[in-house]
Amino acid sequence: MTSTHHPHPLRLPAFRLLFLGRTISTLGDAVVPAALAIAVTRATGSSSALALVLGCAMVPRLLLLPLGGVVGDRVDPRLVALVTDLVRAAAQIAVGIELLGGRPSLAAVAAAEAVGGIASAFAMPTASPLVAAAVDGPQRMRANALLASAVNGARLGGPALAGLLVLTAGPGWAFLLDGASFLVSAALLTRLKVQHTPAERRSLRADLLRGWSEVRSRDWYWTSLIGHAVWNGAAAVLLTLGPLIASRRMGGEGVWIAMTQAAAFGVLAGSLLAGRYRPRRPLLVASLGLALYALPLVALAVTAPAPVTVASYALAMTGLGFLNPVWQTVVQQEFPPQVLARVTSYDWLLSLAAAPLGYTLAPLAADAWGSTGPLLVTAALVALACGGAALVPGVRRVGRTTDAHDLTEGPASGLTKGPTGDLTDGRRSLDKGPGAIGPEVTGVSSTAQEATVGAARRDPTIRT
Repeated sequence: MTSTHHPHPLRLPAFRLLFLGRTISTLGDAVVPAALAIAVTRATGSSSALALVLGCAMVPRLLLLPLGGVVGDRVDPRLVALVTDLVRAAAQIAVGIELLGGRPSLAAVAAAEAVGGIASAFAMPTASPLVAAAVDGPQRMRANALLASAVNGARLGGPALAGLLVLTAGPGWAFLLDGASFLVSAALLTRLKVQHTPAERRSLRADLLRGWSEVRSRDWYWTSLIGHAVWNGAAAVLLTLGPLIASRRMGGEGVWIAMTQAAAFGVLAGSLLAGRYRPRRPLLVASLGLALYALPLVALAVTAPAPVTVASYALAMTGLGFLNPVWQTVVQQEFPPQVLARVTSYDWLLSLAAAPLGYTLAPLAADAWGSTGPLLVTAALVALACGGAALVPGVRRVGRTTDAHDLTEGPASGLTKGPTGDLTDGRRSLDKGPGAIGPEVTGVSSTAQEATVGAARRDPTIRT
């Protein structure tokens, strides 16, 4: 069997709607981080005020993600995504109107972003079930790679669009554009028709425990999540210490700008590579690629020449770009549809929660011991946590158990391996990516990194 026996994913009406909605909404989201930073600092002149607004979006998202996973499995994920798109559209439009009024209230902006953060906690777990329902197993790898490439391309152009809007019309228009993109996404969802297999209704506690038991039952999954969490914490360390090192020791702010642009191109290149390169052990290759993030950390620690540092960062982010669609496809392949949203929510929760820890500890450690030590320690942790996946039997096995053609040619019947190794009627899930204000990326929930690239993981299929 070859992929030519199956229609291209974009020929499938359901996936085409998801693809368009995700791309448009990501472009809208990509303009927000820069616009928000400028708007809040203009109004308050305080970096702590910006941190407050960002926290108002992040904290409720983290707290409510497990509940969002339960809702995503119980209720039609299309309906959940539609409602949350409308809520987030209203929140971003409200911020835009507040900014256009000329005297924005910090409390109003923070409240609107908190509403958006709550909505995203319920939206993010719906991404995988929607893609899994829209695309059959044999073409999911290609579909995930297409989505990742389009999303990363949109993020690449987002900062430039944000700069144009902020400098010509004002930051308020960036939020209105983001709100409009949510409305377009919601309109596309009204036309989407996919089958939903609801989970058996039990108590909230039982549903949460069932999702957690699915996570624990697969060694490849929970060990990979540890690596993803360490990666996100390391990304936060690099984003905290990197700009100052690049500016003071490597030739100026232009070096940091070059690094962020190289990272954006690297993520895009990795997602394109994932659509063409199909290793027999995809999760193993992707995990080792994630370990490449140790390279730019070491380069910054030893103050390597600027071209070496830029190149190492591009290579590391290529590994991330490759991992995201591979990870999404493996998750969609290995978990039954009735638990997919809950499993995805735990993935996001563990991945996103590590970034604030990195942001907090990096400056404290640098003040106490200088930047070299923390960067080298972080590099070692990334290499061990991600590279150590090669020692996990499940990581080496995943991709070979479903079909002779691996992820590209998964079983057309939708039969996948359950936690005990039995064949169960299962389908897969999609995308990792992070939040309304900034990051979201997945194989790794790249909140930190999406800020670097100008957007944000693992955003779900329609958006995060």
